Amino acid sequence: MLLRSRRDTVRLGKAIGRALEPRDLVILSGGLGAGKTFLARSIVRALGVTERVRVGSPTFSLVHEYESPFGLLLHVDLYRLRDGAVPLADEVARLGLREQRADGAVLLVEWGDDAEEALGGAVALGVHIEPGSSPNERDVRLDGFRASAVRG
Repeated sequence: MLLRSRRDTVRLGKAIGRALEPRDLVILSGGLGAGKTFLARSIVRALGVTERVRVGSPTFSLVHEYESPFGLLLHVDLYRLRDGAVPLADEVARLGLREQRADGAVLLVEWGDDAEEALGGAVALGVHIEPGSSPNERDVRLDGFRASAVRG
């Protein structure tokens, strides 16, 4: 699907938010600057996080936790854990993400394409984002067992 504007991306975030359920794993993939964090912000807002928190990239903190009427939402960025010093699966285990997911948290994970098993398996929604021909345009592909429930 082609997103022509930031407004289209916000609409997609709302549609994803409506489709998610507790324990879902959402993998956001795309290169640097593809729009993963902007889409994650839209999803977080769609899930009812309305307090005045800055929903930004968890690149340096690795995990941002948000309480919502929907339940616990974890926005995760695994980019910095890819240096190879420690296996990615071990780093993910150290963060306790699989356990939090098993307890009902929804995981929104950037740079988690190859961490599916460490995150508890079964990706509910894979969102693959590529820049389009203009600065705000994005080409998005959805897969996973919730993809058909997302209506942008």
